[in-house]
Amino acid sequence: MAVTKIRKISSWTLLISSIISIIVLVMFYTGGVVDPAAEMKEPIYTELLLNWTYVLFFATIACTVLLALWQFAGALKHDAKSALMSFVVLVLFVAMLGITYSIGDATPLAGLNADSQVYNTAFWLKVTDMWIYSTYILIALILIVAVLGSVKKIMNK
Repeated sequence: MAVTKIRKISSWTLLISSIISIIVLVMFYTGGVVDPAAEMKEPIYTELLLNWTYVLFFATIACTVLLALWQFAGALKHDAKSALMSFVVLVLFVAMLGITYSIGDATPLAGLNADSQVYNTAFWLKVTDMWIYSTYILIALILIVAVLGSVKKIMNK
């Protein structure tokens, strides 16, 4: 019964967010530009696209944190070892973010316009590198786990 409810909620959430994303992207690409005579074209709905991206990003972060805490609390009641393992994964994730932040390059970028110079600081440059490096690491881990899972499945047959 619970699986059906979870599946319905996740299916509707995916459907609604996908429809809104498609509408925002269509508006962004077909809405025209602010100043056609300008050297650098700026689409009219750039702010809408960025705001929708922020909403999706922060909703994902909030749901991930809340559901991780919920899972941790539930696992702590039934299986303390499993709860500890999920906590270790969280600690490793935070450690990965810290390591990738520390190896980020803080060299200011040249050739940016005046509006972009606000974010051309060491902090924001390192945060950007942190997300890029973390994405690379997580993609590599996903590929490794997928390959190892396939190999394990083949070996168990």
